[in-house]
Amino acid sequence: MKDSGVKPPDGGYGWVVVASAFTAMGLTAAVLKNFGLFFLDIQRSFGVLTSTTSWVTSIAIAMFHLGAPGASVLSMRFSQRAVIMVGGCLSALGMVLASLGLSLPWIYLTMGLLQGLGISLSWISANSMVSHYFSRWRSIAYAIASSGECIFAIAFSPLFQWFIDTFTWQGALLLIGGLQLNLCVCGALMRPLKHPLTRSRSPALDTTDVPELGDSDVREQEEVKLNFQWSLLKKREMELYILFAVFAAVGFFILPLYLVPYASSLGLEPYWATSLLSVMALGDLMGRLTCGFLANARLIRNLQLLVVVVTLLGVVQLLLPTARSYAALLVFSSFSGLLFGGIVAIHVTSIIDVVGVDAFDSGLGLFMLLRSTGGFIGPPAAGWLVDRFGDFSSSFYLSGVCFIVSGIFVVLVDLLLQRKKAAGREQGLNPELHGCPSTKGDTGGLCNSGPNSSSEVVVSPGNAADLGRKGMYSA
Repeated sequence: MKDSGVKPPDGGYGWVVVASAFTAMGLTAAVLKNFGLFFLDIQRSFGVLTSTTSWVTSIAIAMFHLGAPGASVLSMRFSQRAVIMVGGCLSALGMVLASLGLSLPWIYLTMGLLQGLGISLSWISANSMVSHYFSRWRSIAYAIASSGECIFAIAFSPLFQWFIDTFTWQGALLLIGGLQLNLCVCGALMRPLKHPLTRSRSPALDTTDVPELGDSDVREQEEVKLNFQWSLLKKREMELYILFAVFAAVGFFILPLYLVPYASSLGLEPYWATSLLSVMALGDLMGRLTCGFLANARLIRNLQLLVVVVTLLGVVQLLLPTARSYAALLVFSSFSGLLFGGIVAIHVTSIIDVVGVDAFDSGLGLFMLLRSTGGFIGPPAAGWLVDRFGDFSSSFYLSGVCFIVSGIFVVLVDLLLQRKKAAGREQGLNPELHGCPSTKGDTGGLCNSGPNSSSEVVVSPGNAADLGRKGMYSA
């Protein structure tokens, strides 16, 4: 990304970026979360099994994640503005072509592959812009931007059901494709930050006693900042965090996909069953905002908060099959949404705690890429269990177990980061000199810069060149 290393403005035009990202989240993730509304119609239209139909969502989820490294690289090479607009065009094209309803493989290709890739390009780039425009208020800014997914999901659930009832599921896909063209407008509002790689005074460094970087230093720094950092996979804490992502992704997409079919199997009318998605989206919104503020308040570390919410969500999923009435389903949907939102609010910004802000684009790309395995396996595996046992309850059991297992990996990541920080202190290094505050809410890595970290570094003449080569926020 071309603006890597710029001191985040923490306001100003950044709030326009947040508003644009808010809308982009709604036109991407909220659409994906409502794929469950089309599940039964597509299944009846082509006369296939539950597990076969679930591949539509599974392919879209897989492409959403697999496209992440490409989106990160394109953002670094060009700009988020261009990538979001291209993503919007691909998403719209996928839905328009899917509306033809030629065959189930055609739906896999269009509603699955094209739609998933378009969503990936737009979603990744929007997240990247918010993270680079904010430092002190990053958790709140991201929580506000990501809440667009919830607000739009609340409105989209009844709207899409009305589209289906009025224009059939094929007509509904055509209309949704038209809505997603507005992603191009969102992209146009994303103003890239200026690239800092010049010999002029850096706003993050006091250069009074720092020697000027040579041409080779500048070129090396530019290469580090503009190239995708695959070497992050060598970091043990990143490996563990990716394992968390894989197991969480298995369970993450099961509830939105199977909640409406499960409610319909209990005899609820379509609009009552659909309303559960709106209730879950409302809880999701409250969870994002609440956990965003908690993370920014620095009461506990982000990773500790993540462990709590992901474990509670696993317990809720295990208990959900006990709900056999609309009132009970409302309660479980509300709590599920609240905890879903809590995870979403902090699991992306926690990547900064693991790899540092300078490697965030690459870290997010790797996170999404490898998490795709969980998202790809989850819905079909749950569908196979439903076909095998003839009950949607088994899908929720799978989801709950995977969430609890994922929480164990987050515990290990947090312990490893704290151990590294303690080792650094024993060696006489002051974390505050490396962008890490010594407050209760410190998020971990010795040299990481995250939502709870300071962005300033004290530099001596002797280490200025190394700082230029490695990047201020390298972990």
